[in-house]
Amino acid sequence: MMDNHSHHDHSHSHTSNKKALFISFILITTFMIVEVIGGFWTNSLALLSDAGHMLSDAAALGLSLLAFKIGESSANSNKTFGYRRFEILAAFLNGVTLIAISLYIFWEAANRFVEPPEVASGGMLVIATLGLFINILVAWILMRGGDTKNNLNMRSAFLHVLGDLLGSVGAIAAGLLILFFNWYLADPIASVLVAILVLISGWRVTKDAFHVLMEGKPASVDIVKVKHELLSLEGVKDVHDLHVWSITSDFLSFSCHLVVSDPINRDQLLQEASYILESNHGLKHVTIQIEGDGYVECHPCY
Repeated sequence: MMDNHSHHDHSHSHTSNKKALFISFILITTFMIVEVIGGFWTNSLALLSDAGHMLSDAAALGLSLLAFKIGESSANSNKTFGYRRFEILAAFLNGVTLIAISLYIFWEAANRFVEPPEVASGGMLVIATLGLFINILVAWILMRGGDTKNNLNMRSAFLHVLGDLLGSVGAIAAGLLILFFNWYLADPIASVLVAILVLISGWRVTKDAFHVLMEGKPASVDIVKVKHELLSLEGVKDVHDLHVWSITSDFLSFSCHLVVSDPINRDQLLQEASYILESNHGLKHVTIQIEGDGYVECHPCY
């Protein structure tokens, strides 16, 4: 059972994540509108493309914010874990979107290699520089105000913003090369470099989210060590049907069967096992079935 301190920490982290996402969403959405206007004003395809990235950022942040809101819904008879896994679905969708964006950038860059477009570099530099500052501010807000390390949903939103930040850096570098050397190929070259980084980030988030959705073992838990510690408890003869999975980033679940010798104080054993699992491995949602040495489990035939 989760103690009051752990519940308070989770509630505080949850509130901080939502606040950081909301502020970031407002900033990104506002500047996206500015960048669209600037793109048409300077006739810059690069800025309009970056505005498209900003739009995906705004959608990703909005989706992540919605995921936290839906995740607050209480558990019921149909959704016994509530809706907290929606955060992982949001992270998965964000990761897939990052991959799609990177592929689009590759495609757009290929066209620009063939026929580099003319860009109003002065206006492009001003707006791209403003975009860089906005993205740095949003990235800082998400890092300081949210849990981008442990929460997969927050990390996916942060990587979206980081990808756009790199896009702004690329646009500035390309703008400078165009301004001083009229080297229009700088634009697709910078785009390809950014696309590679976005693709790597998108793949990692998608892979991690898919692992959670497939109820894979959390990376922080060593099953061999867990089994060894349970077997070391007095009276435990065997451990089987051991499962560890994640409902969402900060909600790990554990279940197993313990075969014990008689006589033994089963309540005390449950307390000792639960304490080890929580203190050593952070497993708070634990289900343990205790079986006597002569217990035979029946598996119906289908």
